[in-house]
Amino acid sequence: MTTTDHPTRTHDSRGDAMTENDRAERTPVEPGAQSQADGKPFTSRAHEEPSTGQAHDKLLAQLGGTKGMVYTAIPITAFVTANAALGLPLAIGIALAVALALTVWRMARKEPFSAASGGLFGVAAAGGIAAWTGSAGGFFLIGIWTSFAGAVLFLASLLARRPVTGLAWNALHGNRHPWRSDRPSLLAHDIATTILTALFGARFAVQQWLYENDSTGWLAFAKVGMGTPLFALALLVVLWAFRRSTKRLVQPNDD
Repeated sequence: MTTTDHPTRTHDSRGDAMTENDRAERTPVEPGAQSQADGKPFTSRAHEEPSTGQAHDKLLAQLGGTKGMVYTAIPITAFVTANAALGLPLAIGIALAVALALTVWRMARKEPFSAASGGLFGVAAAGGIAAWTGSAGGFFLIGIWTSFAGAVLFLASLLARRPVTGLAWNALHGNRHPWRSDRPSLLAHDIATTILTALFGARFAVQQWLYENDSTGWLAFAKVGMGTPLFALALLVVLWAFRRSTKRLVQPNDD
């Protein structure tokens, strides 16, 4: 009598675990979901660090972007036009009314109150200075001396070998990195802070000269033209310095 031997299945105590491991090995892993040996999730640097252009656009949007420049220009234009035609007291009132209307309109568009009302408070403060000095140029004095203070601050940080942009970058990274001892990083922040010093210094020099010459119309043009557009260009240099420091000091530690 012949018997046919059927293969018998042996059950290994690790069978279930091996099956799970086999499945895990055969299951494709999507990029970005891989794990490093230390168990930390692996993400590509392309996702960790946005491009300079993206970061610049995002930061500029937070500062108001093109709309912010327009919102600033409208009350200033109304003030200068009304001052030429109707005199200083009415010009202040019209500028305030326009700024209030813009604030209400922006809030109706669901913008945060802090962002929508900033222009109104600025115009109110500028109008108060203009009324106190009795001069239309007084409407621009806050901006002029703010530029002076900024230029002095940035210059002092350069002379102290602690450029402001480097301090800001390190603060954003928990003040953990020796950025001042890394020459390329320090040089990048020297350049970025120098650009900001030049920008604020130029604002003060040009607008103060126009103020002294009572050129209210040109003063309004200089305030708008030397505001958001030039600051946006300076931000490109600042973001370049930030990314340079991150690549040199933060990413090597992550590796």
